Amino acid sequence: MSKNARGVINVIVLVIVLAAAVIAGLFFISGGKSGALDPVAQSVSDLFSSPAPTPFPFQELTIPYLRNRQYESGLGELEKLSENSNFTSYITSYNSDSLKINGLLTIPKGDVPDKGWPAIVFVHGYIPPQEYRTRMNYLSYVNFLAENGFVVFKIDLRGHDQSEGEPGGGYYSGDYVIDTLNASSALANSDFVNPNAIGLWGHSMAGNIVFRSFVASGKIPAVVIWAGAGYTYTDLQSYRIQDSSYQAPSQDSERARKRQELRNIYGDFDPEDDFWKQVPATNYLEGVVGAVQIDHAVNDNVVSIDYSRNLMGILESSEIIHKLNEYPSGGHNLEGPTFTQAMQETVDFFTQYLK
Repeated sequence: MSKNARGVINVIVLVIVLAAAVIAGLFFISGGKSGALDPVAQSVSDLFSSPAPTPFPFQELTIPYLRNRQYESGLGELEKLSENSNFTSYITSYNSDSLKINGLLTIPKGDVPDKGWPAIVFVHGYIPPQEYRTRMNYLSYVNFLAENGFVVFKIDLRGHDQSEGEPGGGYYSGDYVIDTLNASSALANSDFVNPNAIGLWGHSMAGNIVFRSFVASGKIPAVVIWAGAGYTYTDLQSYRIQDSSYQAPSQDSERARKRQELRNIYGDFDPEDDFWKQVPATNYLEGVVGAVQIDHAVNDNVVSIDYSRNLMGILESSEIIHKLNEYPSGGHNLEGPTFTQAMQETVDFFTQYLK
C-alpha cells in the first residue's frame, strides 16, 4: 500500500473515532438516559436535526404578525360614477391577499397639491355582508369629507358586495386589518395622493379595525373612530355589543368554521394567555405615535361609550395624541344635529393632522 493511501485511511479512521467520541460525550452529558439532551448537547444536535420554525395557528390575528408582513397594492381602473362641482366619485378596486377588493374612491376637484391630496381610508361598520352596497352605504359621510378637500377611499372589505373572498369578521380575524392597510398602500402608490398624509376613519366594528391598523402600521398619522368597540378585548367581555342587525354566519361558512377552530385551540379570550396577549393593539402602544380622535354619543345603545372612555384612559400613558368628543344624543350612528357637529370635528381633526 502506498504512503498516500495509508494517509487517507488514517484520516478516515480519525474522523470515525472523533465522531464516536462526540456521540459518547453527548450521551455522557445527558446522563446516559434516553430523554431530552442537556442544553449544550441539544444545541449541537439542533444544528443538524431541528426543523425550520413553522407558523402557529391564527398568528395572522396577532399584532406582531400584522406588523411584520408586507402591504403592497395599487388602484385598479377608475370607473366614473358621479361628479359635482366639488368632487368626482369612481368605483375602483385594489389587491389584498390576491383578492380583488372594491371601493368607492372620491377625489376633490381642482389642481392636485404639490405633494398630493391628503387622503382617508374609510372603513364601514357592521352591515350584513350580503346587504352592504358600495354605492349606497355611508355616502353622506364620504361626501362631507370630500367636499372639504380629502380623497376618500371607502373600501368594501372582503366578502362585501362584489369584493372577493369570505367575510372574516371584525374582532377575531386579521383579514379586515390587512384589507385596510393594503388600501392605504394603494392610495400611497397613486400619483394624486400624498403618501405621508393618509388617515383612517372607522365606525362601530371598524373602530377596532382601524385602531389595530394604526398600531400595526406605525405610519398612520391620524385616525378617527365613531362609536367603536373592542380595543382591549377584555372590554368586549365587559360591555358586549347590542346590535339587533347582527346576523350570525351560517354554521357551514368559512367564518364560522375558523371561529370554532380558534376556540378549540385557544379557548375564549384570556388576557393572561400568551397567544391572546398578542391580539389587543393596546398591548403594543410603546413607540407608536400619531393622533386618535373618537366621537361617541352618550346615548349609544349599541356600543357603550365606556369602550371609548376606557381607551382614552389607556392612551394617557402613551405618546399618542388622543381626544374624545362626547355627544348627549345621536345614538350609535350620531344622527340628527350631532351628525353635522361630529363631521365638522372630524374634518377639523384631519385638517390639523393631514394637511
